[in-house]
Amino acid sequence: MNKTILHLDLDTFFVSVERLQDRKLEHRPILVGGVSDRGVVAACSYETRGFGVHSGMPMKMAKALCPEAIIIKGNAGTYSKHSDIVTDIIKEQVPVFEKSSIDEFYADLTGMDRFFGCHQFSSELRHKIIKETGLPISFGLSVNKVVSKVATNEAKPNNELKIDIGTEKPFLAPLSIKKIPMVGDKTYQTLRNLGLRQIKTIQEMPMDMMQRVLGANGAVIWKRANGIDNSPVIPFSERKSISTERTFDRDTIDVIKLRGILIAMTENLAYQLRRGKKLTACIAVKIRYSDFNTYSKQLKVPYTSADHILIPKILELFNTLYNKRLLIRLIGIRFSHLVQGHYQIDLFDDTEEILSLYNALDKIRERYGDKSVIRASGMGAKTIGRMQNPFNGQPPSVLAHRKQ
Repeated sequence: MNKTILHLDLDTFFVSVERLQDRKLEHRPILVGGVSDRGVVAACSYETRGFGVHSGMPMKMAKALCPEAIIIKGNAGTYSKHSDIVTDIIKEQVPVFEKSSIDEFYADLTGMDRFFGCHQFSSELRHKIIKETGLPISFGLSVNKVVSKVATNEAKPNNELKIDIGTEKPFLAPLSIKKIPMVGDKTYQTLRNLGLRQIKTIQEMPMDMMQRVLGANGAVIWKRANGIDNSPVIPFSERKSISTERTFDRDTIDVIKLRGILIAMTENLAYQLRRGKKLTACIAVKIRYSDFNTYSKQLKVPYTSADHILIPKILELFNTLYNKRLLIRLIGIRFSHLVQGHYQIDLFDDTEEILSLYNALDKIRERYGDKSVIRASGMGAKTIGRMQNPFNGQPPSVLAHRKQ
């Protein structure tokens, strides 16, 4: 049976939410992000794109390109609230769906054509979301996730597009190679240097040639260019918190060691948040003393996933809990009140350099492991690290209790 995969994407989501709250912003050029010159554009309206503005660029450059743009700092909590409303509507309507980001969703509608036209169903779902939320949303419908995502981007703004079975290659052929999911600026430039411009050219190339140029990624890009994708829709499972703790083989009062472990824990969990595109608004520290009495203290913080914000707060909580007269058996930390959102949402006031630093460090960790880059103060925490993304939509694994 051929699959039927729906991809939904809320158009210029942050900008659309801001316009819901202030109708005077309609049809005005909008930049959402860091309000200082060293901030970063988190989102921009279609009216700014004709000037060359795009998300991720320095705010100073965006303002120079589009001086008349209205700059809004934004609010991650507000965006998450509206995203949750859309999530609830989708949850009520579709059998299996995946929330891939704060504004993107996939749904597996395979088999529904027997009872109800998938395109008609998707169109009615889209209009229901627009009616109940006031937010514009586009969708693409095809046999797999890749083609559906490309179709959504071609349908925008606020429209829909169905790619019939067997027409995936002709649909993709005339498009720019940059339209292929996974082709970033660097890969795009590499392919352009080879004289490639349209997806059609990649379709006509043998797969091993792409592999020679781009390695393993070359094969993936070749398959996507040919409309081939077997990745499943991962059933959505919202995780409410993330935590870690360590029990010591010997009870300790070594404050330097304890602080180092807390720093390593915080750094790792903050990375897990960013990898899962999550933000936390509540942090907690737990201490169990040698007499098994356990104490914990929590603190609400602005939505964040940044190490340099979370680490001082965690150490502050530890200082208020720690009783120097007793040995410590266990320490742990927990991040809760999680919301969906890329870490750039939280760092409106941070500089481009900080965003670039986090991005570079996280890429190294993604490739070489969680512990490949750590703070010197946390190097003593030998067992800190996770092999699996805790926000992959699956229930958390039950692991054996690891000891420090």
